[in-house]
Amino acid sequence: MAIDVKELMEKVGKIRILTSRLIDDVLSGDYHSVFKGQGVEFDEVRPYVPGDDVRSIDWNVTARTGMPHIKRFAEERELTVFFLVDVSGSQSFGSAVRSKAELSAEIASLLAMTAIRNQDKIGLALFSDRIVKYIPPRKGRTAVMRLVREVLACEETREKTDIAAALRFLNNVQKRKAVVFLVSDFQDAGYEKDLRVAARHHDMIACPVSDPCEYSFPDVGLIEVQDPETGELVLLDTASSSVREAFQKNASRFRDELFHFFKLNGVDYLPLTTGQPYINEVRALFRRRARRH
Repeated sequence: MAIDVKELMEKVGKIRILTSRLIDDVLSGDYHSVFKGQGVEFDEVRPYVPGDDVRSIDWNVTARTGMPHIKRFAEERELTVFFLVDVSGSQSFGSAVRSKAELSAEIASLLAMTAIRNQDKIGLALFSDRIVKYIPPRKGRTAVMRLVREVLACEETREKTDIAAALRFLNNVQKRKAVVFLVSDFQDAGYEKDLRVAARHHDMIACPVSDPCEYSFPDVGLIEVQDPETGELVLLDTASSSVREAFQKNASRFRDELFHFFKLNGVDYLPLTTGQPYINEVRALFRRRARRH
């Protein structure tokens, strides 16, 4: 499917306006308090004053000057915020006002623009069952717009999902600790070990993206559905209450097990759905993190 450049740029523009308003109205100031820097770095040496921590005394300078001096440290504020975004076939699905891919672009834009306003670097890797695009971390508003453009411009495919390979790629290219947003519908298996490894090294936040029709569907009789990653066609009798109930149970179990895995392994998560506004979920994530600091 060819990319309509005009339509793409209109979408990028709308997302930029939407996310700018959300940051100004809702998220201003919150981001800085919940995403910490890499640690502390040396700032200066200054004369000791009563009340200073004696453990901070710089004995070399004290001996040289004959007056007690202490080392001051400041938070190393600059962060690298990395977006690992799933662009496999299943991301093209959407029964509401937007597809999962469009929602992924919106949330990445919101978080990236917030990061840029705090002078942080942002990087991006788009993946399916391979790495589709990699943009090394950098600063600046143009970096955000490129990020959004790349996510939206990824053409509809039937490629499968390999989260484990994407996480291994991340650990290879991002040696320093980063805040990592893993945006995916997580319709994959066998990535658990790699996610644990990545979460030990990075501040990992999973963003499971879903659509309401993936958890329940109405009685519309006999319908043919297609797996967007394999092309396989399946005939479903939605008039059957047992079929609908089995579908709902399987979907709910998948979601519950996914969230349980995140909690068990200390991975923050930001659940997103195409059918609802996401700003309340973002604020809830920020509040949870603020309570821990």
